[in-house]
Amino acid sequence: PAATGQPHQMAVATVSPDANRLTLDPERDQNNQQRKLDFLNQRDTGGIYNPHALQTPVSPYQVMAGSVIAASLITGINSDLPGLVVAQVTENVYDTVTGRTLLIPQGSRLIGTYDSVIAFGQSRALLVWQRIILPNGSSIEIDNLPATDTAGYAGLEDEVDYHTWRLVKGIALATLLGVGTELSLGSDESDLVRAIRESTQQNVNRAGQRIAEKNLNIQPTITVRPGWPLRIIVHRDLVLRPYQG
Repeated sequence: PAATGQPHQMAVATVSPDANRLTLDPERDQNNQQRKLDFLNQRDTGGIYNPHALQTPVSPYQVMAGSVIAASLITGINSDLPGLVVAQVTENVYDTVTGRTLLIPQGSRLIGTYDSVIAFGQSRALLVWQRIILPNGSSIEIDNLPATDTAGYAGLEDEVDYHTWRLVKGIALATLLGVGTELSLGSDESDLVRAIRESTQQNVNRAGQRIAEKNLNIQPTITVRPGWPLRIIVHRDLVLRPYQG
């Protein structure tokens, strides 16, 4: 059955004929559920056998997938605007196989970006890293390595402002304006005065609704302070060379 006629339903779901994927009404999808569904649906279900053969390392000097790089933020994050973020490696990183050859020394810089689109109720900032700059000036581009907190949870969580006070002020202002128009005139009024009062009341109510809607549409602000510890998860092997300062 169709999903119409259910005004309290959180999101209307339809199926795309070409992609066989669930589609949510973007106006009701306040928590970006569509992006989460797309993430889950990207998995490979093409068969029961892995089509990839065992690979021999192309170099002995690799930081392989699954490695964790410790770092801390140099610049802070404020999700009100998009921007770059810089971090610094806080522990030496050695080759994965032997663990004896230094590849990424402590003090290397990480350059990345963060997602400034924040869903309703979200409390963690999503970061990815695009480049590592070594102290000797060498650098390597990396494919959006994700940042996690020290426990391995995706994103970073520090301070969140849901702008609740701004919303309360907007609702209170709209309420006071509506009450003011009701109390401004008594019951002994002419038709002209009554028409003016009702028109004024309607305009004030509409203005109050717009104020409340604008405040409801303000996304939360996530702030992560400089110095915040983090981890970088390597998801593709990094081929490097022994570090020489």
